Amino acid sequence: MIRRAYDWMVTQWHWPYATAFASIILLLFIPLLFSIDPAEAIIVSIIFAQLPIYMIHQWEEHRGDRFRLWVNAHVGRGREVLSRPATFIINSAGVWGGDFLAFYLAVYVDAGWGLIALYLPAVNAVGHIIPAVATRRYNPGLWSSVFGFVPLSWGGIVYLSRALEPTFFMQAVSLGVAIAVHVAILGYVQSRLHAETATS
Repeated sequence: MIRRAYDWMVTQWHWPYATAFASIILLLFIPLLFSIDPAEAIIVSIIFAQLPIYMIHQWEEHRGDRFRLWVNAHVGRGREVLSRPATFIINSAGVWGGDFLAFYLAVYVDAGWGLIALYLPAVNAVGHIIPAVATRRYNPGLWSSVFGFVPLSWGGIVYLSRALEPTFFMQAVSLGVAIAVHVAILGYVQSRLHAETATS
């Protein structure tokens, strides 16, 4: 695993592109550094931690393009129902954008809105674990879901819910956003499957 990561970063010289993405993400967090209430530092740290944890999950899930290929093989039955551009948009706008939105809302509006960033990986974990249990087979992203998302996102939800006592509306909207993102992905894949089936 370490050798493969080294080959990707150094031998294939992808590290400059990785730093470009990382720099953009880090720059977007700079305004928040001047607005964080020291009394809520632990809470904000839990919310922030979801983004790098999710990126670790994305590495397990998408290295070698294996999740997209897995979806096309098992859901699309050999048809391309999930393209590379769609996969990138889903994981950048949907995940990174969702976490940024949650983080900014948590700092500038109410810390309870940070639950959006925690429910995203929590729902995602369910989407990996249920198929793995049903089929008794590994799917790309499973291990980071079990050992990362379950303890950190679900644990974070419990901690923030007790510490902040967010309203039912905040909980419902945060969970609803996470579910909506994943339902949209499933809807996209199903629409592509129907389109591919109709033309074949």
